[in-house]
Amino acid sequence: MRSGNPALSAETFAHPGYAASGETMTIQGTVNKTALTLLITMAAAVFVWNRAFAGLPVGGLMIGGALGGFVVALITIFKKTAAPITTPLYGALEGLFLGGLSASFEVRYPGIVINAISLTFGTLFALLLAYKSRLIEVTQNFRLGLTAATGGICLVYLISMVLGFFGISIPLIHESGLVGIGFSLFVVGIAAFNLVLDFDFIERGAEQGSPKYLEWYGAFGLMVTLVWLYIEILRLLAKLQSRRR
Repeated sequence: MRSGNPALSAETFAHPGYAASGETMTIQGTVNKTALTLLITMAAAVFVWNRAFAGLPVGGLMIGGALGGFVVALITIFKKTAAPITTPLYGALEGLFLGGLSASFEVRYPGIVINAISLTFGTLFALLLAYKSRLIEVTQNFRLGLTAATGGICLVYLISMVLGFFGISIPLIHESGLVGIGFSLFVVGIAAFNLVLDFDFIERGAEQGSPKYLEWYGAFGLMVTLVWLYIEILRLLAKLQSRRR
C-alpha cells in the first residue's frame, strides 16, 4: 500500500499479530475519531476567528498553532502509538492557525471562508461517495502517480519558502494570472485525490486487523489532507476574487 499523504506511509499498518491479541481498527472507529478531531479544530478556529474580529491580537496564536502543529505532526508520524493524544492536539493547534488565516482572508475577500469550507467538505463527501461506489479505482499506478505529484508540489513549496528568505519569489504560480490559477487548480486536484488514497489506505488497514490506536492515526492522516485541501481552496478562491477587482 502507498499513500501520497506523508502521514500514511507504506509501513503504517504493518503490525502482524494484533488481530489475535486485542481490539482492532475499524472504519467506523476512524470516522468517529476524525469527526471528533474536526470538531476540536473548528472550535479552536472559531475561538481565534472571534478574537480577530474583536480586534484582539491573534498573530501569536497563529504562529504557535502553525509551529506547534508541525512539531506534533512529526511526533505523530514517528511515534504512532501516541496518536490518541497527539491527534486531538494536532487538531486544536491547526485550528488556531486556520482561524487566524481564515480571518485574514475574510477581511480581504468577504464571504470567501464559507465558500472554502463548503467546497472542502463538498469535495470530501463527493470523493467518498465516488470511492465507495467504485467510480474511482485505486490502482498501483494511480497511487504512484499521485505520490509523485504530491512530492513535486512539496518540493516546489519548499523551494519557494527557501527563496522567500532571500526576498525572491517564484514568478507566476503565486499570482492571480492564468498560470497562477492553473497551478492552484492543479494543487487542489492533487490534494483532493489524496483523500481517495487515504480512504483506500484506511480501509485496507481495517481489513488487515491493525491495532485500535491506528484509528486515531488514520484520523490524523485525513486531517493532514483536509487542512491542506482547505488552505489550497482558500488560495484559489482568493486568486479568482482578486481578478474581479
